[in-house]
Amino acid sequence: MGLRITAGLFALSYHRSDYVQLAKRAFEAWDALAEDAGEALVLKTGGLDLCGPESAIGLDDYRRAMTETGVEFEEVDAVEIRRRWPQWRIADEVEGIYQERAGIAMATRANAAHRRLAQTNGATLLEKAAVTEIREVGGEVEVVAGDRAFRAEKLIIAAGAWTNQALSHLGLEFPLDVSLEQVVYFDSTKLDAFAPDRFPVWIWMDVPCFYGFPVFGKPAVKVSWDRCEVFTDPDHRPFEPDPATTRAIADFTGRHLPDALGPVRLAKTCLYTLTPDRDFIIDRVPGTESVFVAVGAGHAFKFASLIGKALSDLAIEGHSDLDLSPFRADRAILTEPNPVRSYMV
Repeated sequence: MGLRITAGLFALSYHRSDYVQLAKRAFEAWDALAEDAGEALVLKTGGLDLCGPESAIGLDDYRRAMTETGVEFEEVDAVEIRRRWPQWRIADEVEGIYQERAGIAMATRANAAHRRLAQTNGATLLEKAAVTEIREVGGEVEVVAGDRAFRAEKLIIAAGAWTNQALSHLGLEFPLDVSLEQVVYFDSTKLDAFAPDRFPVWIWMDVPCFYGFPVFGKPAVKVSWDRCEVFTDPDHRPFEPDPATTRAIADFTGRHLPDALGPVRLAKTCLYTLTPDRDFIIDRVPGTESVFVAVGAGHAFKFASLIGKALSDLAIEGHSDLDLSPFRADRAILTEPNPVRSYMV
């Protein structure tokens, strides 16, 4: 299995208006879960997207998408960024977008809440029960897991890096890449400067793309490299951090957030399951009547509660009130023999 995530970056800044709309709905879904769970699940810190003039990504699409969807944001130049967050060491050409409604989705707490409430509502959770067969039988679905057979009217597959292994039982495979990603926690001597009320979540929009968090979960500053593009087999993946990746993250941190840099307290790996266009898959499995699938494409945790509701609605009601058309399982790029990969979001 992958890294047990302690926190996920959550922001309304996205490159397309449909994702911004989903993010707005995701906030509502987290609020509903928090009310049911009786505890806060999102920590508001604000969010900062930065890029330089030669950035491979840029901010224009993000500005456009948030403007189209009525999301308020601030344009901040390098002078303003350094004034408000003096932790940054950036050139005068750097620009940014600050979005107040952003923060940290507290993943460990949220996962525990999802599990606890699922069990309260009658779910049975099986751990370490490998799925060895899935088949449609007489209008139902039979799943063999942990040497036990289960029958149900509907099945939802949300298997992450093991999606294709599950779908293989139904004669289907998506063009998915499983990448090995890495986060690093630095033992800064100036942790107070990176407290959640003094420092926002952030993304450096370029290739390579880095992102990070204020101090949360551990007494350290967390920085990661998005899309390391080191591909792996989930059943034979290494768990040891890659020293070259750790050095790259440390080099970026030293250049731009020098007060965050310190000895490595912890470096951990996790897995992304990437579609060629890095868009989600949320749909009925093609060729089936009763099986549904979700693939998060390496940026879905912030949408977890909302995607769960959408899948539930698809399975029970046959439709969702969300526009899921961009995430169809039969869209062209998922049926091409050698699709062009583009992982920037």
